[in-house]
Amino acid sequence: MPVIQLTPKFISTLQCEPGKSRTEWCDSEVKGLYCEARATSADVGTYYLRYKDESGTTRHLRLGPTSDISLAQARKLAADKKAEIRQGANPSMERKQEKQIPTLRQFVEEQYAPYCKVRKRSWHTDHLRFNQRLFPAFGDIRLDRITTKQLIDFHSDLREVHKLAPATADHFIKLIRHVFNMAIKWGVVDKNPATKMSLFSADNKVENIMDETQLQRLLLVLATHPNRPACRIAIFLLSTGCRLNEALCAEWSQMDLAQKVWRIPALNSKSKRMRPVPLNESAMDILDQVRTDSPQWVFFNPDTGTHFKTLHNAWDSIRTLLGSEMRKIRLHDLRHCHASMLISSGRTLYEVQKLLGHSDPKVTMRYAHMDTQTLLNASETAAQRIRQASPRLLPASLPAST
Repeated sequence: MPVIQLTPKFISTLQCEPGKSRTEWCDSEVKGLYCEARATSADVGTYYLRYKDESGTTRHLRLGPTSDISLAQARKLAADKKAEIRQGANPSMERKQEKQIPTLRQFVEEQYAPYCKVRKRSWHTDHLRFNQRLFPAFGDIRLDRITTKQLIDFHSDLREVHKLAPATADHFIKLIRHVFNMAIKWGVVDKNPATKMSLFSADNKVENIMDETQLQRLLLVLATHPNRPACRIAIFLLSTGCRLNEALCAEWSQMDLAQKVWRIPALNSKSKRMRPVPLNESAMDILDQVRTDSPQWVFFNPDTGTHFKTLHNAWDSIRTLLGSEMRKIRLHDLRHCHASMLISSGRTLYEVQKLLGHSDPKVTMRYAHMDTQTLLNASETAAQRIRQASPRLLPASLPAST
């Protein structure tokens, strides 16, 4: 192959020699750099660097097409690569390893999903998020090619284009951040493009705490509504402060009626630990009403032959009867209300934390609402101390007005 002084003008007029499928021209200025033209690609060539690896084998490193990089850029790139090779780098092996890096879809389906399916209870939700948004956007991109800028644009579009709530948009970034953390842990990639991304972190706390009048209204509707199973479950939630799924999956084998304790197994507990829940008089009354319905499930659905899976339609019907001011009350708000009743009755935050099964007292503080009257009574304690400590001045000792 000819060794010539490559010039930009020569590169711009590249033509494969007649009768050949490819032609190469070696650069006289940078040893190892050559430009190749193919008969199938007229007017566009490709820069390569020819070098020998540690074993003495001749390798060819593709630098890029002449349409994308200039001759000067190709010479600099070739010089840089030669310096790296002298220091022990192996570009061919690096390229081979890069080609082995999976796409997001491949990594999730072949490695991440099998691991999380048996370890992460929210895997079903994660699976939906991958299929709904993440795979369409990044599924066919190699993990090492996904950039922070791409993720930022994706995150912004979830809010501005798709009109998702801030917290919902954040969940997608938290998920892909976890995916990359696992990929780093398993040696697939060495950096996480989502690490330093800012989340919307919107305050999505919903507070629907009932006052005494509203509580009475709720209990009246629950006592008279024709859907008795749903009403019993709602009263049980209010009585125990448990989560809906914990109640729906409750089995008689978990109930120690003699000791008045319900032991929620780790499988159903959000904390992933067995949690004992005291059964007060109100809860015991509900258990007495449903005791003969099923030998296994506490809240048995005779129409399906298993436990109730959801109360969405039934609760919507109940809320309709509560009136417009209580239309936003959710089933989970019964847990809030349970905590609020305990706090307002003088129970300590520690007691409420243990009853609700929280490992962090900060979480309990979100549920532990106090009504206005309770706070006013607490504030009056300070007023009493002020009155007791205030001097009792006689009229004669009062300063004269100016």
